[in-house]
Amino acid sequence: MPFEKWPELAEPAPLPRASRRMLLVSVAIGVAYGAIARVAFGHSALKDVFGVMTTTFLFLVPLGIGFATVWVGERQGRWSWWRRIFVPWLPAVLSLAAALLLAWEGLICIFLWLPLFVLMATIGGVLAGIIGTLVRSRRSRAAVLGGCLVLPFLVAPVEHRFGLPDEHRVVATDIEIRSDPATVWANIARVPAIRPEELGFSWSHLIGFPRPIAATLSREGVGGVRHATFEKGVLFVETVTAWEPERRLAFSIAADPASIPAAALDEHVTVGGPFFDVLDGEYQIEDVAPGRLILHLRSTHRLSTSFNPYSGLWTDFIMRDVQTAILKVLKRRCEAGERPPAAEAG
Repeated sequence: MPFEKWPELAEPAPLPRASRRMLLVSVAIGVAYGAIARVAFGHSALKDVFGVMTTTFLFLVPLGIGFATVWVGERQGRWSWWRRIFVPWLPAVLSLAAALLLAWEGLICIFLWLPLFVLMATIGGVLAGIIGTLVRSRRSRAAVLGGCLVLPFLVAPVEHRFGLPDEHRVVATDIEIRSDPATVWANIARVPAIRPEELGFSWSHLIGFPRPIAATLSREGVGGVRHATFEKGVLFVETVTAWEPERRLAFSIAADPASIPAAALDEHVTVGGPFFDVLDGEYQIEDVAPGRLILHLRSTHRLSTSFNPYSGLWTDFIMRDVQTAILKVLKRRCEAGERPPAAEAG
């Protein structure tokens, strides 16, 4: 049937703008729904039914925010497409801002969730605009809105019946250094305290991941223990698994979530927690020419979420950014001929 027979699906004709009051009401309803959902999904007493680190919360809740905003806002007339697309961003962002201000979430989680919340809120707003042209009666409209808002609370218990998948992801970085293998080896085996000015700007630190401070070594050789310390009291215990002087240093990594201060990392991205862990690391020195080499740094981390393809983009980004920052410090020190003082050999 020709598209012209379905005028309600075509681009809406220009209509008078919804009143400022109705616009504010619709946004407020979207924010309220987001806040209520966050309280319910994050409540410790309901952790076996709901959870904020779920596909249900991160996809269906912002969809409901956008749907409710447009559905209520169009009570005084159909909105233009740009309103349906962009107005839902406001309650979605405000919901996340409220979670941050109320200390329900840390900055890292807000950064991870923001793109999803904006995208799904837009999809919800567009769906509300399309479905709204097909549903006319007041009773039916109330039923559609109620069904959309209740949907996450019905789906979440079903999602909880499935376990979280474990995915091991490898992040590899490298940097060219104009130095000799002996100097580089000395600087990677033990890392004296890193001054803040040595690190400079990094995106991972901006969103709340602690900066590296130092790494000590109990003894040389396989079985030696490195203590890699980060800001905010974060400590990684690294046991050497491969020791090939001037060539390769590998180590397993263990983090005790209980020893990490509560304010150091968001509870949902705590290293060693149920969703994320760093498992091992490895330095390799590739000698490419006299006085010039490439230092490789590789790490493996575990990711356990129901949306690994999305969250993996962020964990890869954070790990790559942290590793790049460390490599830049090592490059500067090695090219300056610096070596750890003998006093720090233990």
